Amino acid sequence: MQAFPDGIARSWSVPVVPTAAILITTAIYLRGWRHARKTRPHELPDWRAISFAAGMLGLFLAIASPLDALDDYLLTAHMLQHFILMSITPPLLVLGAPTVPLLRGLPRPLIRKALRPLFQSDYFQRLASFISHPMFAWISMNIAFLAWHLPAAYELTLRSEPWHNIEHLCFVVSSILFWINVLAPWPAHRRWPVWTMIPYLFSSDLINTILSAFLAFSGRVLYPTYAAAERISRLSPIQDQVAAGSEMWVLNSFVFVIPAIMLTISTLSPKSRHYGSKHYRT
Repeated sequence: MQAFPDGIARSWSVPVVPTAAILITTAIYLRGWRHARKTRPHELPDWRAISFAAGMLGLFLAIASPLDALDDYLLTAHMLQHFILMSITPPLLVLGAPTVPLLRGLPRPLIRKALRPLFQSDYFQRLASFISHPMFAWISMNIAFLAWHLPAAYELTLRSEPWHNIEHLCFVVSSILFWINVLAPWPAHRRWPVWTMIPYLFSSDLINTILSAFLAFSGRVLYPTYAAAERISRLSPIQDQVAAGSEMWVLNSFVFVIPAIMLTISTLSPKSRHYGSKHYRT
């Protein structure tokens, strides 16, 4: 393992391909948002674009900021990176209602000649229906969360940059599918009633609690890399692991529990009972 860079500024590392993809995707979204909001101003207000841009910024910070350099030395830093990739960036991107802006931002010939035939094919529609199903989204996100934190899988990502990138991709994609079902951004329609998102969120928080508590209270260092890593803080490896588990426990619980409470209050309100699920199509 290489020595940690001397100074925070030197620990920034901007990966060319992911950064270019983030910039291009953001530009496509903003171009499409600008065109689409001319006819859909109520569905695409300013805060949608701000939310999407904030999500892309969070993604960039997770992979390019000192967090990415620190993840080989501190589990607390790595868990914060995972928190951004799973619990901050995906809901912000989903709140941006990205489907229509991204499509409107692409060149028209590309839509007509390539994407439209693809989207209209039976195979694509069946696949899209399957992966967007709430149960598939719930299972895929929580399996990704648990599986990548198993010691063998986690150590693999620390040794291999390609596997590390695959891990991050799993986190982001599965979490986007999860939050699409919770937030149902326009023009999406809910597959399950709104009230089902309450146990959907609470059950995910339960899994988060189990894994976080295991990290915090196991009493032994679960990831050998951190036991052997250069100490760049006053935390011992076991203290770092306890702090990481506690950090993950608290931060993720906020992300799951607060929306669940808001949905509970809204579901029980007289206005919600009168107007049905329209209130939740954020």
